[in-house]
Amino acid sequence: MLKVAVVRFPGSNCDFDALRAAERVGTNAYLVWHRDSSLQGADVVILPGGFSYGDYLRSGAIARFSPVLRAVSAHARAGGAVLGICNGFQILCEAGLLPGALMRNARLKFLSRPVRVRVEAPDTPFTRSYGRGEELTLPIAHGDGRYVADAQTAAELEANGQVVLRYVTDNPNGSMHDIAGVCNAGRNVVGIMPHPERRNAQLLGGQDGARVFLSLEARNATQHAGDMRAVDGRHLRV
Repeated sequence: MLKVAVVRFPGSNCDFDALRAAERVGTNAYLVWHRDSSLQGADVVILPGGFSYGDYLRSGAIARFSPVLRAVSAHARAGGAVLGICNGFQILCEAGLLPGALMRNARLKFLSRPVRVRVEAPDTPFTRSYGRGEELTLPIAHGDGRYVADAQTAAELEANGQVVLRYVTDNPNGSMHDIAGVCNAGRNVVGIMPHPERRNAQLLGGQDGARVFLSLEARNATQHAGDMRAVDGRHLRV
């Protein structure tokens, strides 16, 4: 059974949402405290959303010094799958595990609403159950979600296909190139601003985020995306 470690920081508020979403697809998901030095043999690591350390200094700037980040970094360097959602994305950028940075939203307002995004990279551990160009509706909840990078980095991201999700119809926070998520060059570390764990069942308004977690089992079982869509319908109908 796939082991999924959900890292919990002071101020995390989506840790149990991510935990339940991972459990729902059949993984052995468990919480890891930010002071821990071990991931307990995790196959996958999720850094959930929230306000780690109250978002003091910059979002994710203090959390990146937590002891567990050394284990997360080692896991990532060894090719292990890591997903950062919202605040988790900010932490991964602050830790240097992803390029670029997340800055204050363009209009300096906290945003909490559904947005439309397009899957640009279906070849990561967390998107392999989606099709390239597939559009999803997912919720956002952030004040520091404007993705920025220098011109060279932005060009490399586009050239290497490292943009994972892109806003369509509306860019809510002013992110450059409408970027809503990116991955590292090795494609095993992914950061996204929208919250898939908040839209993974009909009870939550839809299942557009469910396949982020089903992709983990697809990777583990080496199944095709089409097979996992069938699993989606069987297990996630409520």
